[in-house]
Amino acid sequence: MQLGLDFTLVEELVAGVDEVGRGPLCGAVVTAAVILDPARPILGLNDSKKLSEARREALFDEIREKALAWCIARAEVEEIDQLNILHATMLAMQRAVEGLQVTPRLALIDGNRCPKLAVPSAPVVKGDSRVPAIAAASILAKVSRDREMLEMDRLYPGYGIAGHKGYPTPVHLEALQRLGPTPIHRRSFAPVRALLEPVAVDCIAATV
Repeated sequence: MQLGLDFTLVEELVAGVDEVGRGPLCGAVVTAAVILDPARPILGLNDSKKLSEARREALFDEIREKALAWCIARAEVEEIDQLNILHATMLAMQRAVEGLQVTPRLALIDGNRCPKLAVPSAPVVKGDSRVPAIAAASILAKVSRDREMLEMDRLYPGYGIAGHKGYPTPVHLEALQRLGPTPIHRRSFAPVRALLEPVAVDCIAATV
């Protein structure tokens, strides 16, 4: 039974690490690492997916103000296509931990595996619903990526990115079929790759 966040896990110099954006068809995967300050509690922390947008926005500012250290990092679309999404996510998590201005004594990673780090680490399944520092990291990552998707919606109108944030919704898939992939779409993801493969075949045929 899920009893919610365990605030006894707010320990000095323990970093929480989480990611947002593994599933979307476009945009970077964004990660964050947060070391909370036991002397400055933050009320209302939770898995970012369980919070309203307004609450996430408010906590985004409070976390950055009160945390001992925080860092938001990313892996770009080109890195996702080159490495695959799992390895790109691990790279982005590594960058987030390395970017902390305070070195943690332990990094708790949301999920079932850890990136290669210079500090001890441990995976925590459903950590964003259990560990406050991971919940804080999930909020920083999600707000940061959501804001970026709003900007991408302005740059690439017609795809509905502001609404679906890049996830493969029917609206997004229909727009892809109608408009084709943009530079921010992940070429290695099947729905995007399927649209590009006929073009590649046609190019080869034209040279024969």
